[in-house]
Amino acid sequence: MARPREFDEAAVLDAAVQCFWNNGFEATSVRELAASMGINGASLYNAFGDKRSLYERALDHYVDTTVAERMARCETMAPRDGIAAFFREVVERSLADPHHRGCLLVNAALDVAPHDAGFQRQVDAVLARIEGFFGRLVAAGQRDGTIAATLPAAELARHLLGVLMGVRVLARVRPERRLLEGVVMPALALLDCRGEATR
Repeated sequence: MARPREFDEAAVLDAAVQCFWNNGFEATSVRELAASMGINGASLYNAFGDKRSLYERALDHYVDTTVAERMARCETMAPRDGIAAFFREVVERSLADPHHRGCLLVNAALDVAPHDAGFQRQVDAVLARIEGFFGRLVAAGQRDGTIAATLPAAELARHLLGVLMGVRVLARVRPERRLLEGVVMPALALLDCRGEATR
């Protein structure tokens, strides 16, 4: 019979996320991971496999506890409000990080995925989920008349995904409120219905 784990899996994954987020995948050693997670190397390997497998689990955990949670919360709001709230929270979280680490998912897309087909598929699947979230809200807003129908929902969703990626990258090198909000503002204005009645 397998022995029960002697640690809180969510807590140790939280610690792994922070370690990878601070140092990046390549620069993070298994020894650093084990120390930050409060477990020994044998327990780490038994529970999570090698460093690559742990990074995959940590990335999933990060997405579940940040991006997915934010999408679920914003999807309960009115469509236009939900999109605005999503971006507002992203900007605030980016500015509140004193280390300017950006987004672990975007960091993985830039630093790890180009060299690893498995991570590329993992990141792509999450980006598709985010695009789908934007698409659902835009389509709902177009149906209820609160979001402009001048462009198809799918095109606006792709645009919003691109804006999100841009904000997250800029937040690493120029974490300035005026800049980040200035990137988001025109994208949100594109959703507004002003002027449609004259078409």
